[in-house]
Amino acid sequence: MKDFAGKIAVITGGGTGMGRELARQLVAEGCNVALCDLSADAMAETKGLCEVEKLPQGLRITTHVVDVSIEHQLARFRDEICDQQVTDKIHLLFNNAGIGGGGSLFTNSREQWERTFNICWGGVYLGVRTFLPMLVKAEEGHIVNTSSVNGFWASVGMGVSHTAYSAAKFAVKGFTEALINDLRLNAPHIKCSVVMPGHIGTSIVSNSRKVQSGTDSDRLNDSEIALTRRRLMAAGVDAANMSDDDVQTLAAERARSFREDAPTTAAAAAKIILDGVRAEHWRILVGDDAHRLDERVRATPERAYDAEFYQSFAEEVGWRLG
Repeated sequence: MKDFAGKIAVITGGGTGMGRELARQLVAEGCNVALCDLSADAMAETKGLCEVEKLPQGLRITTHVVDVSIEHQLARFRDEICDQQVTDKIHLLFNNAGIGGGGSLFTNSREQWERTFNICWGGVYLGVRTFLPMLVKAEEGHIVNTSSVNGFWASVGMGVSHTAYSAAKFAVKGFTEALINDLRLNAPHIKCSVVMPGHIGTSIVSNSRKVQSGTDSDRLNDSEIALTRRRLMAAGVDAANMSDDDVQTLAAERARSFREDAPTTAAAAAKIILDGVRAEHWRILVGDDAHRLDERVRATPERAYDAEFYQSFAEEVGWRLG
């Protein structure tokens, strides 16, 4: 798919981060866009940014409040697209929605673990299931599933458990690779890609906490403060005698730093993804850190979870792990 003008794209997680930037760049190329997210306010901001320049006549941007882990909400999303975009087909499906959290089978609840897994993996699977018939009806189509470097390397450092997110992202990667031949045999006009970003400047840290806690507040609750304190201590920070306000401040700084100090911006990531779609690459690594990590894991897979591997890679690319 060399040209996005006149096409219809569905983007999950379109309220912030890479989803927002995908929408902005697609609209700039004349592509109709249907966004979904848990936050109506975030999507309204994305839509406003897309409309900074006057839209071509007839170009549509629609927003839809959807939890991608719930199948009937995705079905409603599909039906709303048919009505509001006046179509029975789409050309691009970006299964981009994702959250973190639920990293440990020991210190996190089953509900937290499954919330992360069901959004990061279930949202991709259900997204493809829901929209595949509309892709089949198009003259050409492309499915873009967002995995992560944690889809081939299940860690963010020695001091932090990372099971739910990593398991989900491994599932997304394997599912997308299996789709290559399934589509080739049954719908050869549809292509697919798995996206594996490294550290991208998004609001996933703060957004994930809000989704997991069911609140829009930027402040941690008592249980979140306790968990954050334990994580800091596991990472070697002397947090036992910190005040709750000090823990709040550190958590806010971590979210800010993840978003603002990342080596790759969300806008740069979106451009890499769209260029990969144009080139029909099935495997899209995003960021120099993703490329370097991929090379390291492939070169020494048996050492990928050793302390020396973590430390030397973090120093090489400037990651702050753990």
